[in-house]
Amino acid sequence: MKRKLPDLSRFELQCLRKLWGRKEATVREVHGDLPRGPSYSTVRKIFERLEEKGAVRRARLEGKAWVYRSEVSASDIIRKEIRRLLDSLFDGAAPELVSHLADMKELSVEDLREIEEALGKDHRVKRGAKWAEGRKGS
Repeated sequence: MKRKLPDLSRFELQCLRKLWGRKEATVREVHGDLPRGPSYSTVRKIFERLEEKGAVRRARLEGKAWVYRSEVSASDIIRKEIRRLLDSLFDGAAPELVSHLADMKELSVEDLREIEEALGKDHRVKRGAKWAEGRKGS
C-alpha cells in the first residue's frame, strides 16, 4: 500500500530539493547550499520536521552529524505539488495553467514543442479518441 505523501512548506521543499541534488547530506551541507538562507539551527529544525513527516530519514552518523536521505521521490512530490496548485488556483484545469504560463511569457514555442514531444504518441492514444478528434480540427 502506498503511503500518503506529506504536505510540505515552501522552505521544507527547498531543503528537500537540495537533499535530492546530493542524494545524501548533513544539515550543515544543505545549509551551505541555501543562498542567503536562514540560520543553521533553523535548517536543523526543518530536517526534524521533515523526519517527523516521513520525508527524510537518518541514513547514518558521520562523526557527530547525521547524514539524511530522502524517503520521498522528487517526481512524486512534484506531482503532488502541481496537483495542489491546479486544484487551488485553476479548479483542476491544466490548460488554464499552461495558458497563464504562456501569457506570462514563461513558455516559448520551443517549450511547447518539447511538451508535446514528451507527451508522445503513446500518451495521446491513452487520452482517447476525444483528444484525437480535437487535434483534427486544429
